[in-house]
Amino acid sequence: MNTIIIMGRLTDNPELRKTPNDISVTSFSVAVDRPYRSGAERQTDFFNCTAWRGTAEFISKYFAKGQMIAIEGSMQSRRYDDKDGNKRTAWEIQVNQAHFCGSKNESGSAGSYSRGDNSGASFANGGADDFSVITGDDDLPF
Repeated sequence: MNTIIIMGRLTDNPELRKTPNDISVTSFSVAVDRPYRSGAERQTDFFNCTAWRGTAEFISKYFAKGQMIAIEGSMQSRRYDDKDGNKRTAWEIQVNQAHFCGSKNESGSAGSYSRGDNSGASFANGGADDFSVITGDDDLPF
């Protein structure tokens, strides 16, 4: 089983790019604070993340540097040779789902995006658009 869930703040604005085959992709980093004891120094871990297709478009459109984000995905490694010929290993999270988790003022909306199946995924609004203002209380049942 390879599932990772993190919640933290974006360290930079996600930038949407396209592959030569016109597939959307974005890479970004999330800073996650470790639990700490009173009086101890705070420590932060930085996770490199990559999102594809609709999830990449969603993250690029609705998230910005410093904003809280919760993501679920799988941890993957890839090996490569650096410019000096040294063998390196890079670890990154392949994002399956992204969720708002800050305040509504911070995120501008509430909801999440899930990669789902290959046909696409759906954006789930937090419900604020489902309500309307009631101007009078004459027709209320209570």
